[in-house]
Amino acid sequence: MEGIEEKLRKAGLTGNEAKVYLELLRKGALSANDLAKKISMDRTLTYTVLNHLIEKGLVNYVIKEKKKFFEAAEPENLLNPVTEKEIFIKDLVPELKALEKIKETVHEINVYEGKEGLRTLLRELMKNKNFCSFGATGRLWDLLYEAPALAKEAEMKGLTGRIIITSSYKKHPMTKIKALQIRYLDVKSEATTTILKDKIAIHLIKEKPVIIVIKNKEIAESYQNHFEILWKIAKT
Repeated sequence: MEGIEEKLRKAGLTGNEAKVYLELLRKGALSANDLAKKISMDRTLTYTVLNHLIEKGLVNYVIKEKKKFFEAAEPENLLNPVTEKEIFIKDLVPELKALEKIKETVHEINVYEGKEGLRTLLRELMKNKNFCSFGATGRLWDLLYEAPALAKEAEMKGLTGRIIITSSYKKHPMTKIKALQIRYLDVKSEATTTILKDKIAIHLIKEKPVIIVIKNKEIAESYQNHFEILWKIAKT
């Protein structure tokens, strides 16, 4: 079981401060000389410790016949530093919360390759309620055998998408998916750009598919703004 001195050290006092404070608490008012003798401490060190305890509000003194007598203050004064710190932290918390709102823009870039990379992209699409794409080619649909099944799953989940493709793909099976709104804009493009909330995915599906996924809210919003203009221009 911990002794009282050890508990006082845990409460924030040094070993010598705990000794001096306990002696004054037990014996009442003492001169520095008497106190030093009772706890076998150097007189100069005793004065130093007493001054520290006075600063902490744990010791006070009275003068009798031109002589200082020191006595222990109420034990509740041990809470003074805690209370002071609590008030300080309460004032600090709003400042910290204000800083929290000014976080640096989170960004992340991942590059995927091959069919598994395309499947990673499809999983991202399925996590989102809706998405937008321009420069679509339908090659993802052609390359992955599970694409038709995922299209049906997307319809059941209520997922939707808006896609801009060239008129040469008007008869592609992808254009028959009920969850998709299709518009046409005849711009030559081998790469497709897909916008998903705070991400954009740029994929080029040729001999070996390459997919670049950028996570950045500001970039995604910028692409979304450009998409809306293209959507208005594109033909139904």
